[in-house]
Amino acid sequence: MQPVIALDVYGTLIDTQGVTVELERRLKQPEKALEFARRWREKQLEYSFRRGLMGAYVPFSECTRDALLFTDRSMQTGLSENDHDHLMASYAELPAFADVAPALDKFHQAGMRCVAFSNGTREAVEKLLDRAGVKAHMDDIISVDEIKRFKPDPVVYAHLRDRLETRPEHTWLVSSNAFDVIGATHAGLRSAWVRRSPEAPFDPWAIEPSMTVADLEELADRVIA
Repeated sequence: MQPVIALDVYGTLIDTQGVTVELERRLKQPEKALEFARRWREKQLEYSFRRGLMGAYVPFSECTRDALLFTDRSMQTGLSENDHDHLMASYAELPAFADVAPALDKFHQAGMRCVAFSNGTREAVEKLLDRAGVKAHMDDIISVDEIKRFKPDPVVYAHLRDRLETRPEHTWLVSSNAFDVIGATHAGLRSAWVRRSPEAPFDPWAIEPSMTVADLEELADRVIA
């Protein structure tokens, strides 16, 4: 049986740092854009983790907006409500990494199914991937919103397998987010960590990915071989 490739979206297919362009326009101190984007992303994930533990699910976009407001306050950047709206709109139009389309073409040529698997709602992910020119390469989009839980809850990875109707050993979770890779590995799936930054460390949890790659094209070459 051919493996199914389930790809995380934010940070794996889509470059969340792409929001820095709009941040540079909106911030009074544009040199803070990279740091703002980094903190915003970290707080976005933290809010999803906290809501998951609390059993207080909201759509991922609400975690994103709340994280934006917090980052604005903590960095004292003085953004307006109009700025917040434009930044949220920019987050919905982030670019895909350059390796995404070529890698997905390789998977499809090898007869493998590829699905997007995200904390974002199906509607948000569908629009995001469409604007980034990636949607046509996907066989399906699977969202945690279907069960109102967030990664890395084990229930989320069980839901992925249920939707795909696959066994764990035939299901690959591909992500640049170490917490996602660890969660999937812990749930029994095969996993690939896309180490987009060579300086990025992996969490020392005694749980290792099945494979570590620099980009998705390397992953495709190794999985298909």
